[in-house]
Amino acid sequence: MQNRYACAPEHVATMRTSELRERFLVEDLFVSGEARFTYSHYDRVIMAGIVPGDAPLTLPTPEELHTEHLLDRREAGIVNIGQEAEVTVDSVTYTVPREGLLYVGRGAREIVFSAPGRFYLYSAPAHTAYPTKLVGPDEGNVLDLGEQETSNKRKLRQLLYNGDVKTCQIMMGVTRLEAGSMWNTMPAHTHDRRMESYLYFDVADDARVIHLMGEPSETRHLVVANEQGVISPSWSIHSGVGTRAYAFIWAMAGENQAFDDMDAAPVTGLR
Repeated sequence: MQNRYACAPEHVATMRTSELRERFLVEDLFVSGEARFTYSHYDRVIMAGIVPGDAPLTLPTPEELHTEHLLDRREAGIVNIGQEAEVTVDSVTYTVPREGLLYVGRGAREIVFSAPGRFYLYSAPAHTAYPTKLVGPDEGNVLDLGEQETSNKRKLRQLLYNGDVKTCQIMMGVTRLEAGSMWNTMPAHTHDRRMESYLYFDVADDARVIHLMGEPSETRHLVVANEQGVISPSWSIHSGVGTRAYAFIWAMAGENQAFDDMDAAPVTGLR
């Protein structure tokens, strides 16, 4: 499991490209036959890529957690970015479609993943246990946002969001840009009450996403390839523009679950 420590804004403002990437970009998450974990000290979230190989893959527990099972004191949202596949949680099997989400509550002991799924897991500490629940890609709250004129026409699916699925703190969903659109989350914002993570996917091999981060007055950027993740501190903006359309999973954890609790960073004030 990789370990990523928190950084102060004034420290980030002095970083070179290589250090920014080392601290905030999560590469090589998805490897066939493996579960790979990254632990962030921002709200103690875990990002993981899980790719079953020829046999089902039982979710391991990283030794660094010092627990018997990954979710002994955590909850998780799991999004399938591969083909439809099964996930079994304590002997109950769920068929998770592409871009569907499986919420798994605190206390789950054994989680088994089957091919041909390709799973992204996001986990945060949990104070109580809520039931495991499957959410289809067009369930939850679906929003059509943006305009073609501003190159940000997109569909935002709020899969874990103040609704039918109870969670302790995780909020999670999938956003997909339409062909010809490139920008996400612009105008940008911060939300000092919670951190956010991005997992970019369906990025063409010869394409990249320029992910903007940093304080509004001291912006920085990461060049992100397909199936790479970004750790976004609560004080940082998180916006991106691609060389062509793409999709991403957004996930948040922190003080509250009010999606609109954010502090705007108007484009005219960015530096």
